[in-house]
Amino acid sequence: MKKENTARFKSKKFAVRIVNLYKYLCESKKEFVLSKQILRSGTSIGANLAEAEYGISEKDFLSKVYISLKEAAETVYWLDLLFETGYIGEPEYQSIKTDAEELLKILKATTKTTTEKLNSKL
Repeated sequence: MKKENTARFKSKKFAVRIVNLYKYLCESKKEFVLSKQILRSGTSIGANLAEAEYGISEKDFLSKVYISLKEAAETVYWLDLLFETGYIGEPEYQSIKTDAEELLKILKATTKTTTEKLNSKL
């Protein structure tokens, strides 16, 4: 359960960074399309993990964690695009991308462990 708690904690901290990035992009860069996309995917990671914690079964839990994993991967895509189009600089990009990749690793490990646990019950 420690990984899930770590993922929840880190995903919430990450969501705060994403909200601040969104505000920066809207206020300073006047960018409203890509910023909305990253806001949705970046904050959805933690929201789905919160749902997973109260899943009605292990399969339900796994499904929500997979959704979080997909949202994290999508967020990395939007970060890459924001960087490659010059909306965010290298230091900001590297810092937030490192956090996103750490979340991806945690979520991949959680899905793998949970899947193995479910398969061992068959």
